[in-house]
Amino acid sequence: MVVDDSNTIRRSAEIFLVQAGCQVLLAEDGFDALAKIADHQPAVIFCDILMPRLDGYQTCALIKKNQRFRATPVIMLSSKDGLFDRARGRMVGSDHYLTKPFTKESLLKAVAAYALPAS
Repeated sequence: MVVDDSNTIRRSAEIFLVQAGCQVLLAEDGFDALAKIADHQPAVIFCDILMPRLDGYQTCALIKKNQRFRATPVIMLSSKDGLFDRARGRMVGSDHYLTKPFTKESLLKAVAAYALPAS
């Protein structure tokens, strides 16, 4: 799942992931994401930090507080690469942090690290 208020980011992530054989679910903001997560149970969630209504930190915290989705990896997306942003992401339970604009390689590396079952 890719949660981002930017259509450009959502579409580019979707293209990279679909080309790699992933099924992709898109959400425009935290509320949209939370509704879809319950129905589709994504294997990994990429979540933008700066979004209207419900930001990425709040969205991640709500996902991680839910017993059913606590183990679902949440990877924060942000154009900021500061220590404070990374630390705040960890505090709400995020599993990883990707800086935008991300590359196809960095996105797929994160999917490989977090979404695929360990063999």
